[in-house]
Amino acid sequence: MAKAVADTASPAENAAGYVSDAHPVLGFSHMHDSGTGGHPSLGNFPLFVHPGCPGDDFARCAYSVVDRPTDRVPGSASAAPGYFGINLTNSVRAEMTTTQHAVLYRFGFPGENRVDVATTADKAPVVVPYSPVVLVDLVDLMNSRSTGGIQVSPESGRVVGEGSYGPSFGSGNYHAFFCADFRGAAIRKTGTFKTNAAAEEPKFLDGVGAGYHIPTGSAGAWLQFERPVNNSLLARVGVSFISVDQACENAEGEIADWHFERVESDARKAWREKLGVIEVDATGVSEELQTTFWSGLYRTLLSPQNYTGENPLWNSTEPYFDSFYCIWDSFRAQHPLLTIIDPVAQTDMVRALIDIYRHEGKLPDCRMSFCKGFTQGGSNADVVLVDAFVKNLRAGIDWDAAYEAVVSDAEVEPANWGLAGRGNLVSWHDVGYIPSDDIDKNGTGPNSRTISRGVEYAYDDFCIAFLAQGLGHTADAAKYRRRGGNWRNYWNPDQRDVFKMPNGDVAAQTDFTGFMQPRLRNGSFGQRNTRACSPVQDMHSCYYDTQLDTYEGSPWLYSFYAPQDMATLVGLMGGPAAFTERLSFFHTSGISYMGNEQGFLPVFQFHYAGRPGLSTHFTREYIPSLFNATVNGIPGNDDCAMGAFGAFAMMGFFPVAGQDVYLLTTPFFPEVRIKAKKKGKRAVIKVRGFDPEGRRKYIQRARLNGREYTKNWITHDFFLTGGVLEFWVGEEEGIWGTGDKDLPPSYPVEWDESPALDEGY
Repeated sequence: MAKAVADTASPAENAAGYVSDAHPVLGFSHMHDSGTGGHPSLGNFPLFVHPGCPGDDFARCAYSVVDRPTDRVPGSASAAPGYFGINLTNSVRAEMTTTQHAVLYRFGFPGENRVDVATTADKAPVVVPYSPVVLVDLVDLMNSRSTGGIQVSPESGRVVGEGSYGPSFGSGNYHAFFCADFRGAAIRKTGTFKTNAAAEEPKFLDGVGAGYHIPTGSAGAWLQFERPVNNSLLARVGVSFISVDQACENAEGEIADWHFERVESDARKAWREKLGVIEVDATGVSEELQTTFWSGLYRTLLSPQNYTGENPLWNSTEPYFDSFYCIWDSFRAQHPLLTIIDPVAQTDMVRALIDIYRHEGKLPDCRMSFCKGFTQGGSNADVVLVDAFVKNLRAGIDWDAAYEAVVSDAEVEPANWGLAGRGNLVSWHDVGYIPSDDIDKNGTGPNSRTISRGVEYAYDDFCIAFLAQGLGHTADAAKYRRRGGNWRNYWNPDQRDVFKMPNGDVAAQTDFTGFMQPRLRNGSFGQRNTRACSPVQDMHSCYYDTQLDTYEGSPWLYSFYAPQDMATLVGLMGGPAAFTERLSFFHTSGISYMGNEQGFLPVFQFHYAGRPGLSTHFTREYIPSLFNATVNGIPGNDDCAMGAFGAFAMMGFFPVAGQDVYLLTTPFFPEVRIKAKKKGKRAVIKVRGFDPEGRRKYIQRARLNGREYTKNWITHDFFLTGGVLEFWVGEEEGIWGTGDKDLPPSYPVEWDESPALDEGY
């Protein structure tokens, strides 16, 4: 829960607080989300440190978040799992490390009687007496506070406070609390501030809202210290979503000894245990690729956040996880990866999702800070639950309650399906698609994204069929399997690939025919530019609040989304050769965009046309060109999913989420070893004839536990029981994995054209 870092004033998306650009530091806060888009979240109660104030007068220091930002010293930032450190131009060295619910900061100073507190490197020195002032501000990263309060004790120096804040991508508000103590220097003075007005009295502020009286939102408490012992000042901050008392208990219980190196060592040990389930032989592999791999795994584990014991909304013995940011992003790769490398945590997340359903009536598609987030597509928590079921996660999961939850998504439309569940369900049930001119009388939500929501609803229903079958609901399984074919209602076989300019002029076109298109209530097809909302046209035209028929992707992209029945889709596109040509064009024409998670699976869908070698080829096209160890080493918002994509691709397999299927490609390492669920066993992937330059990248033959293996996919049993999968590689595509019997499974259904809605609807 505690994730401490320097918060920067970058105009770039800074949900994690810190951005690696040249913008100044606003403060050091204790909780963050990571890798999300849109508004930043959390970042509550930041500390800021002045080594001294002009004239030794606390009132002359800068307190406001607008005025106090201070440049970082270039090249001084250092980070590792469980640690962050940076130097500021005001002569402060800031270091921080964390436990589950608390942070220990160490602020270092030069030690001279007078210090330079210039806020930028290019300013003339501003020399002041050495007497540190530490402030605690009630702001958050989004400046969303509606009210708050803070108190400082002049005797002990303890600062406690609370505030009510808004979520970054949802509706509602949440309450947060903190408890800060200091060690290493005697206290000279204490007080409170609003904006830049600091005073020794009062010692307590309450009902502090943002707005007219405090336009910046800055208000809080401050402490001025004597010269610190050893020129180092420690700050211990506990956080909670329950109460100030619990925040103090968290700090006192988790960092009782104030020992920075011990806390840092424990944090590193915890991360080593998490990452240690995977080992790689990196012989010949560049440091850059190794960093790309391990940092991807690390980021996969940052969210959802374990807030068990910190849920103020209801009492429960079940785990509680938050920061599902968003399941629309994470169900495709992150959750399947957690199922392999951290099945205990993934099991707890599934239990938490079910418990959210019990208490709020719907599974979330997005959730942060105890608030409902916006639903971006389908009810994709359904896929997360089913993925766990088909991969045999069982411990403590109430699968009957899980089934009740996913059936609720499929059958019951909530009043506001923009925050949970599905919309337009009358039409979905009656005709099998969402008409672009639908009139939804049962709920409200953005009346858009009819294609992208529809193909996702279809896959959600298909996945529900697996759970229904596994729990013995045979009739339901048949119903949902049938609904899983509804993606075909969006398929317009006559739609040409035409790229038109706003004035109607044709800018480009190909001979590819047949695309997902919007459909009207009378059954006729509408027409949407097949490349709209792709890097080649109107890239940013289809976000959440727009009226287009696809979300963050083009009809080109969504026309490949039928993972339940790729055999039928391959046929609709003209057969394996035509499908391969079309999918290759998608990747080479600039239409594909790997910065959104829907782009992941199409990298591997050549498997369904008997060309697994091309899937391997395109993983090497995107890694390391888009996924690498540079500051801009991921193509879009991470959402813990970009790292999962890179890790999967580099290990040599990729999941079809919701199915017991992993598509096999050539690993980027000579050998990958993954700790299996069966005690003492490992799932080992070996590359015979490994070429670190990547010329020999195509699998020629494979053996599984000593036996020839021709399928281009594998099941989760490999990761449960362990085994050895060996690949022999060459410079040209071979015949391995190309036969009809070697392809991943498809589940076709009998199909008729959907009827139009009744005129009286």
